[in-house]
Amino acid sequence: MKKSKYLFVFLMLLAITLASGIFTKTYISLEQGQEKDIRLRVVTSFYPIYIAALNVAGDCTDVSLTNLSEPQTGCMHDYQLTPQDMILLSQADLFLVNGGGIEKFLAEVGEEYPELTISQASEGVELLTEAEGSHEESRHEETHIHDEENAHAWMDTRRYQEMVQNIADALGEADSENREHYKKNADQYCRQIQNLTDQIAELRETAKGEPVVILHEAYAYAAEELGMQNLYCLNLDEERQVSASEAAEVIKQIKDHGVKLVLAEELYGKDLGRTLEAETGAEICYLDTMVRGNYQQNSYLSAVQKNIDVLNKIWKR
Repeated sequence: MKKSKYLFVFLMLLAITLASGIFTKTYISLEQGQEKDIRLRVVTSFYPIYIAALNVAGDCTDVSLTNLSEPQTGCMHDYQLTPQDMILLSQADLFLVNGGGIEKFLAEVGEEYPELTISQASEGVELLTEAEGSHEESRHEETHIHDEENAHAWMDTRRYQEMVQNIADALGEADSENREHYKKNADQYCRQIQNLTDQIAELRETAKGEPVVILHEAYAYAAEELGMQNLYCLNLDEERQVSASEAAEVIKQIKDHGVKLVLAEELYGKDLGRTLEAETGAEICYLDTMVRGNYQQNSYLSAVQKNIDVLNKIWKR
């Protein structure tokens, strides 16, 4: 009786082992088959670059597109590469980044993977300098400065179109077989962005010359596209603690120059925004900096449209 029991258990274990081996072999074969179908492996650094690349790549099934950071990471100022990131980059053919100093880890990537092609979407795009992006008196040691450049160019729809075309060129260079496809997709996406640019141009007629204070350096681009006079920038982020003297200086700038509008990010600027509203009567306009969101193709378009709608409500009352 015991021998029959042991024989049964042995046969069951043997069957499970064989089945497991067959399943594993089948799984590996499927994975290898999928790998063979991928001609180009592209990694993007963070959200706005990924969304642009997603639109340019379109329905190319032989292109693998992966974002390095999580969609809620935000800007890459202080991003630290993880071992998983390095593994991902070791398998990539092309690394699409924003450039302008935002991805401080690029030197590390270049040293580790000298054969990896790294393409900067902001290359050739006219970037604001730190001096142009903020008031002289607002410079503090803790303020992020990217080699004296403010590289948040995606906040200007005109510049973002240039970045999209740069991404199409980079993809076409890496994958000449799909070059025309990338170009077509980029042109189509830029036409959609141009619709937003045209709406902002209409707002510019009202906003042009108006003084503005900004609570994030990214809004320097929004202010410029709107033709506003950027008087002062206090660059807030998740690690920035605003001192009483800094808050007092912002209040002084608003009062001295009759500023009626402050551009801020709701995630970091809400507390200071309430103070500024109470002390100065200026209106705080919370705009999306477009560094977070879902991975849908139209997410950038939706975010900019929402910003436009917010501004329209302010200026068309």
